[in-house]
Amino acid sequence: MDQSKLTTTSYAILGLLAIKPWSTYELAQQVHVRMRRFWPRAESKLYEEPKKLATRGLAESEVGRVGKRQRTTYSVTPAGEEHLARWLAEPGGPPVLEFEALLKVFFAEYGTKEDLQATLVAVQDWAAEQLAEDADTAQRYLDNVGQFPDRVAHLVLVGRFLSDFADMTGRWAQWAAEESRHWPEDVGDATPNREALREIADRNAGW
Repeated sequence: MDQSKLTTTSYAILGLLAIKPWSTYELAQQVHVRMRRFWPRAESKLYEEPKKLATRGLAESEVGRVGKRQRTTYSVTPAGEEHLARWLAEPGGPPVLEFEALLKVFFAEYGTKEDLQATLVAVQDWAAEQLAEDADTAQRYLDNVGQFPDRVAHLVLVGRFLSDFADMTGRWAQWAAEESRHWPEDVGDATPNREALREIADRNAGW
């Protein structure tokens, strides 16, 4: 078995295979629906990963048919479960934020005030969409029709983080839009909000 280090995406696929066997298409769908907000990866990579895991002896494949079409389903092996357990026993890395709209705010003085406001409105729209999606998902579990109901206890932990993050991001975008609404047309001439700076400086005391 190849002993080289697995990627985090490898472990994400192993985790899904530990839940139940999946085809590569089903795995890609699960990652898109369940993980895209905290572990987004290109689908092409996800289609390659189960084969790599099978080569390492961490997953195994079974060829079957759906109608006239051939379908390969992957399932986790005992060695794969051991690898997954060892990975889960280690602390995870810190979060890495990738947020294009925030980058545009960072360089706002090289655009227009109208550009900045439009960016912040788009962020608010995104937050509203995510919160609606989260509410729908939570309601399905409350109605006992959510997928994998035996996993709900820890799904709530992840769901609460994602919902809190969307809510925080939306509230920040509302604040930033109001804050910058009264700026001069040349946003490079804006006056900094020192009260907001003080709030940021004081937050260190809480941790």
